[in-house]
Amino acid sequence: MKEQISFNTSGVCAKKIHFTREDGIITDISFEGGCNGNLKAISKLCEGMSAEKIAQILKGNLCGTKGTSCADQLARAVLEA
Repeated sequence: MKEQISFNTSGVCAKKIHFTREDGIITDISFEGGCNGNLKAISKLCEGMSAEKIAQILKGNLCGTKGTSCADQLARAVLEA
């Protein structure tokens, strides 16, 4: 079943992350706000991956001293979904 998901971020410049989940595969990733070019690149690189693979790659990635990053927030979002 195809499910559209929106995730409210915390502690980063991007305000929301949107993606589709179907049979454990994540597609159509987009961010509201944040560093446009970098987040488009992350979205393209993660397209078609499983939530577990995205989390394995991105979880714990930090942005400066924030304790998280947009990439880390994506990892959290796909795991929560």
